[in-house]
Amino acid sequence: MLIGKPGLDGHDRGAKTVASVLRDHGMEVIYTGLHKTPAMIAETALQEDVDVVGLSILSGAHMELFPRVRAELSSRGLEHVLLVGGGIIPEDDMRSLEQDGFTKLFGPGTNTDSIAEFIQAEMEKRWAAEGVDA
Repeated sequence: MLIGKPGLDGHDRGAKTVASVLRDHGMEVIYTGLHKTPAMIAETALQEDVDVVGLSILSGAHMELFPRVRAELSSRGLEHVLLVGGGIIPEDDMRSLEQDGFTKLFGPGTNTDSIAEFIQAEMEKRWAAEGVDA
């Protein structure tokens, strides 16, 4: 799994916390660090052969940056990657982004264990559909 912080958002406490919890749940997690472009995030996802990309944003630029990350992933043949995200995202924007290819978006106060459990359950469904043992 890759955790990315697109754009100029300088707040990464939540992303680091989620990354730590995901590791505690047995996931291999790559954190890209702050101030990454959508292309940088997608290229890292390609190079690291990840199954999941999680984006974190608090700057309000989610409607600009999240679709750009999705487009960059698609341009690299990574349409199959599970896309999730979190941060300060209004509900209407969450619905729009979920219609645009994000499987789930998590808001402030979401229990971090539930994020890990959601990702694990979603990946188990995908692997079962592909005939892959988890």
